[in-house]
Amino acid sequence: MTTPQQLIRGFRRFREQHFVHDDALYRQLVEQGQTPNTLVVACCDARVDPSLVLDCAPGDLFVVRNVANLVPPAENQGQYHGTSAALEFGVRNLGVQHIIVLGHAHCGGIRSLVETGGANNLDSFIDDWMHLVEDARAEVERDLPDAPLEYRTQACEQRALLISLRNLMTFPWVRERVEGGSLFLHGWYFDIEHGQLLRYDAAANAFKAL
Repeated sequence: MTTPQQLIRGFRRFREQHFVHDDALYRQLVEQGQTPNTLVVACCDARVDPSLVLDCAPGDLFVVRNVANLVPPAENQGQYHGTSAALEFGVRNLGVQHIIVLGHAHCGGIRSLVETGGANNLDSFIDDWMHLVEDARAEVERDLPDAPLEYRTQACEQRALLISLRNLMTFPWVRERVEGGSLFLHGWYFDIEHGQLLRYDAAANAFKAL
């Protein structure tokens, strides 16, 4: 278990590596600003750090993390929209050319949705959030009613990812750039257990290993 003291020691090693010695990386990032080409919507899960999984350096990715790597549909009801705001900044301000929704196996949010039979607790922020992909759970229960829990959970993880891809297209500034050929959407799924990265192939309507 990582303690705050270990994190502080880690920061000191980081500072020694990048700031005490003449390391040009962060000086360049400060002078040029951030210019990532790719925005990643990832899960809060501590085991799925996009920069580690994809072996990226600081400045390479603009990362949005939330429970179960969900993208809500575009809507304007005066609520707080952290994920939508980050998407807007990445697309309209930074001009990213790729958006990757990065799902993963053994997602706690999706598993809870499948196990409980839906988002039922009105007093839970998590249940309210997971209701975004209730259609994925319902589809899995309809199509795979007798499948083992693990299989149904994985199917729901992947179908929820597809809902997020569809929701991205409800944002006008995403749709405009996708249809104009300057922005590309990707659905990737990280299989933690087997160390595989899968890509959604729309033509085959299936996830295939990269």
